[in-house]
Amino acid sequence: MSERVRIAIVGSGPSGLSAAARAAQLGLSHVLLERATHLSDTIHKYQKGKHVMATPSALVLRSDMEFGAGKREAVLDTWDQQAAALGIHVMYGAEVQAIAGEKGSFIVALKNGGQVAAETVVLAIGTQGNPTLLRCPGGDMGHVQYQLDDPGEYVDEHIVVVGSGDAGIENALGLSADPAQRNTVTILNRSADFARSKPANVALLHEAAAAGRLTIRLETSPAEVRKGELLLDTRDGQEIIPCDRIIARMGSAPPRNFIEACGIAFTGPDREALPVLSPAFETSRAGVHVIGALAGYPLIKHCMNQGYDVVEFINGNHSLKPADEPILAERLASLPGQRSVDQWLDLLRGNIDIFSDVSPLQLRELLLDSTVRSFAPGEPLFVRNDTGSSLFAIAEGSVVVEIDKGDPARIVTIGQGQIVGEVGLISGRRRGATVRAGGPVIAVELSRTAALRLIATVPAAGRAITRVSIERQILQMFGSGLTREDIAEVIDSAEVTTVRAGEAVLTEGETGNDILVIRRGSMAVEKTIGGKTVFLSYLPAGSYVGEMALLDGLPRSATVRAAVRSEVIRLPGDAFARLLERKPDLQRKAMADMAARRDINAFIEGRKEQFSSSVDMYSETAQFLVDNGLGEATDVLLIDETLCIGCDNCEKACADSHDGLSRLDREAGRTFAHLHVPTSCRHCEHPHCMADCPPNAIHRGADGEVVIDDTCIGCGNCQRNCPYGVIRMDAVPPKKPSLLSWMLFGSGPGPGEAPEKWRKAHAASDEVPKKAIKCDMCSGIDGGPACVRACPTGAAIRIAPETMLSVSRLAKEE
Repeated sequence: MSERVRIAIVGSGPSGLSAAARAAQLGLSHVLLERATHLSDTIHKYQKGKHVMATPSALVLRSDMEFGAGKREAVLDTWDQQAAALGIHVMYGAEVQAIAGEKGSFIVALKNGGQVAAETVVLAIGTQGNPTLLRCPGGDMGHVQYQLDDPGEYVDEHIVVVGSGDAGIENALGLSADPAQRNTVTILNRSADFARSKPANVALLHEAAAAGRLTIRLETSPAEVRKGELLLDTRDGQEIIPCDRIIARMGSAPPRNFIEACGIAFTGPDREALPVLSPAFETSRAGVHVIGALAGYPLIKHCMNQGYDVVEFINGNHSLKPADEPILAERLASLPGQRSVDQWLDLLRGNIDIFSDVSPLQLRELLLDSTVRSFAPGEPLFVRNDTGSSLFAIAEGSVVVEIDKGDPARIVTIGQGQIVGEVGLISGRRRGATVRAGGPVIAVELSRTAALRLIATVPAAGRAITRVSIERQILQMFGSGLTREDIAEVIDSAEVTTVRAGEAVLTEGETGNDILVIRRGSMAVEKTIGGKTVFLSYLPAGSYVGEMALLDGLPRSATVRAAVRSEVIRLPGDAFARLLERKPDLQRKAMADMAARRDINAFIEGRKEQFSSSVDMYSETAQFLVDNGLGEATDVLLIDETLCIGCDNCEKACADSHDGLSRLDREAGRTFAHLHVPTSCRHCEHPHCMADCPPNAIHRGADGEVVIDDTCIGCGNCQRNCPYGVIRMDAVPPKKPSLLSWMLFGSGPGPGEAPEKWRKAHAASDEVPKKAIKCDMCSGIDGGPACVRACPTGAAIRIAPETMLSVSRLAKEE
């Protein structure tokens, strides 16, 4: 079978169907080639009953096909009717094998032996046929599947959904929607953010979790698939859960072999890389165009607009602007220079390093979730200790970083094309420095969601951000007058590795000279003494280890293992040794750090025989503290039970300082020896409670405290995400009267928490607003934490990780 058309469109998904509709409306000869027996196989494969969203809502739909939010079945039925009414020429069962010829005279070869002659070809084949596979032991077992057709088919099963994109979330929601099916549904997200998902889907997911219909496991990934169970790598170690079925929805990639065989170049070698495209969607092979998910636009409305636009371009309408043009024009209108949208896009792609491999189409979508701003000389982009996790990319001008809060004259200049704010993006911590415009500056501020999506979808951008963050962390950590040029050799071969809780990164007795920098999480240092494992020290994020073997050439003197799920930067020892030779100041710093570690070793070794039981107590106490939150904490409340008299002044003082709601429970929590860890916030290095706060009500204060402000809406996400159970949702009590009114007239509740009778009466009431309650270290209150100040015996103390060694020694000595 052979025919000749003006346009051959491959794939009848939303973009291809919209392109065919436009061609039919314009009276252009065309054929829509679909390998399935029905239209829009992409939507057809959505799970039964799925609600299809029409986002972004601000974007105008430009298509001859109708589309609005609704059930999958209704959307497909509407498209079938309209395709017939428009007279779209569809060829079913037409799987394309090759594209030969050149623009104006292509031959599209079909698997069934047929051919189609076309002047131009539009590829709208998507990426769904090339899913990312589960790569762990057992990942090829029969109960692992990559598609969910009908959630109603599964009853009374333990089902694990792997993947935190929209497809994974929607599958999890569908499987847990009907309680009568009795499914136990768990969704795994390897990170703490749902960066690739629509906010509406994320909200529905948390709503389902709050109702008990499913379980969300953050910072968790499959380690091994077994019959009837699944071994997980979690933030705190490995865990086994029952598992009858795995739905793996971890994304997909372009069918690269086929695309490259068609003569089309990609933006890079990565599996997730996309074809090189012009603004008119034309590829590196003249006359062949790519639209839809294969062009980097996965949303249906975007795809349909592209289908309309590409046919207009092919038909000679070169003045047509994309549908998002008015939105972008409005956002860029206040910038100096009177540039058009296209001119701004060219400038941003040309001037900003992390955008160099981003296609114009991807950049347009990225800017819809970002802000392009101009800054006057001296104006701050952000200020030291500000909360914020956005990323700034400098398009024009340069900025200065005030690296020393005590000396504003100490600055580092960061020029055009580079980024700032990557520390807040990666760690979620407050800003570590003030950054000001060094002159007139234009910068793109990417929201955390936009930046994480950029990292996830453009591998080259992710690598560039990672390199900058490593480079700056090394410069900040080692100081000693180092420059970017000094450490270039070390950074070029540095590797970032994710380490599961309990996994050793260095092992006592092994050889090696690499240096490890803790990028996120924390490490415990252990040594075997007398056949027993003894805890030596704790290393928080920002520390480094491994210099002893590099400097003295001996085997590793201790084992270093992750206290929680962590990230480490491995710096090659040989390159670092050459750096030490060139930089005497750095070598002296490394020698001093090695001497400090040897002091700790000597402390343990010196008591090996005389105080063997005490050493055991020291080690066990330190391990207890790590197990109970110090492994990722910045501040922990401890109570010395040899001094505590049970007066509860700590709880009363806390309540009186916080509107009658105490932030701690003295009696709750765990105890080891005489050290008690009550139920009180740890103020984690990377707070899990901040992972999904819709109003962004959780922030870090100037002293590292994690605070929930008055914008809290009582959704409970922070309570669910906290691994230590230190956040509760409670009714807001009535305002307390003055002390005099209470004493003289008995007005209202007295000191301490609101009365138990009032709290019980309002605990389940929907009329009294709820808010998240947790320790804020008495932020903004003179004198520091009220619980410590109110303790009459000094039993209550607050410690940071750096002081844990001293506390462990104190426990030993007593």
